Amino acid sequence: MSRHIVATVGEIPENGSKLVEVKGRQIALFHVKGEYFALTDRCPHEGGSLCAGRLTGLVRSREPGTYEYSRPHEMLQCSWHGWEFDIRTGQSYCDPDSIRARTYQVTVAPGEALAKGPFVAEIFPVSVENDYILVEV
Repeated sequence: MSRHIVATVGEIPENGSKLVEVKGRQIALFHVKGEYFALTDRCPHEGGSLCAGRLTGLVRSREPGTYEYSRPHEMLQCSWHGWEFDIRTGQSYCDPDSIRARTYQVTVAPGEALAKGPFVAEIFPVSVENDYILVEV
């Protein structure tokens, strides 16, 4: 797998998203609690944009009338039909056994680490054929 620079830290606001294209693929980036997540931008249900979706939390109920809210901003609702996906795993909460959004590994690296070589420059032969007289003024 190859790595691609897609954004700078600080470019995506907390709990925000950014749509990027890598090798012809639309990928939705999300920034939550200092971490970055990437999912394919196409919802596996009917193709809606996941980048345009809403980040929310996980709501669970052990019994009627009792709700527990956890993992704020880690659940993604598709912009078309509201299908929910875990941004960490791509797991669908509407059809967990058969539908999942594709996820991509995201890392943060300092610019100086990305600029380290070895870089190979194209070289050309150089020759000096005459002597020159110089005057210092």
